[in-house]
Amino acid sequence: MGNSTPAIQPQRVRQLLRRLIDIYSPSGKEREILDFLAGYLKKHGLRPIRQPVDDHRYNLVVVPPDTDVQLALLGHVDTIGAYDLDHYECVEKGDLFYGLGACDMKGGCAAMVEAYLAMYESHPSPRGVALAFVIGEEEEGDGASELVKDFHFPWALIGEPTDLRPCLSNYSYLEMHICVCGERIHASLANKRKNPIESILRLILEITGYLEQEQTEAVYNIRDLFSSQAGFAVPDRCEAWLDIHLPPTAPMGDIILGLEDIPAMSGEEHSGLDVTMRFVTIDAGYELPEKGPVVEALKAVYARHSLAWAPQAFRSHSDANQLWEAGILPILLGPGQLEKAHVPEESVSFEQVCRAAALYLDLMLYLRA
Repeated sequence: MGNSTPAIQPQRVRQLLRRLIDIYSPSGKEREILDFLAGYLKKHGLRPIRQPVDDHRYNLVVVPPDTDVQLALLGHVDTIGAYDLDHYECVEKGDLFYGLGACDMKGGCAAMVEAYLAMYESHPSPRGVALAFVIGEEEEGDGASELVKDFHFPWALIGEPTDLRPCLSNYSYLEMHICVCGERIHASLANKRKNPIESILRLILEITGYLEQEQTEAVYNIRDLFSSQAGFAVPDRCEAWLDIHLPPTAPMGDIILGLEDIPAMSGEEHSGLDVTMRFVTIDAGYELPEKGPVVEALKAVYARHSLAWAPQAFRSHSDANQLWEAGILPILLGPGQLEKAHVPEESVSFEQVCRAAALYLDLMLYLRA
């Protein structure tokens, strides 16, 4: 170790990325990948802190001693469940790394680890930047919720797949649960106005119609729709889950009230049925101005790398929503494209992972100066 100019080691990035993808780490089963990362960081001289989240899971945080942390490089290590447990591991095809979590967001995690190690190897007493890996982002976000209880960083850089475009704003997110209950009766006596499935389908159409008319920029997804198994009978229960993403500055309060009014306004359509609608998750979006020390440093890094500075909004909910609520200023920036995430053929460009590591490293150097 010394004060030589730090540099990214692509071969080390390649080996780390392959290893991260090969470890199966869906939400709730992140222990193996965190144990690996803890050992990897220790092997390179760092001292990660294990922050318990529940009895079996934890976040991993590296905080430089005796320094005020200005920025945290932050990633989540969990993925969605595998489409095929026999074919989730890493496969290289040219520049692309395929595998579960390659894009969302093990590519970003590998880039952050490499940038931090390169900095540490050149400057053994790093200043101002922490490294954090959290769990549960793909489900409840319990890792980020726990992180902000014990750690506070003025700024956070989150390695979500943004195609290396800086995101200074994040969409709002509503998770809605609808349940309609009725009475089980013989199929030959079915009445569409008494059928929970018919009722919930009409209600979903009213909700999506409201969004399409009143919130034209909203993106909704009917995630799940299922009923009780009734056999040759009208089911007595039907449930649906909806994801709704809204632009960062959308009037969340007005939208929620408008959605809550829909069942009451169409009450006759659902008479004789018990209709409940609740918002399980409400994550407010945000929009950062193009100023502040981290933003200015990032602008300088982009200029150095001859990259266009064109901030955009991150269209999905993320840990950034919870960090923002906790008073942390989040920027999303990472390798990979959102459309390549959560698909069977998930992939990330290795060249882009290395470039992300170089951007993170240069950002730390600018903040250190």
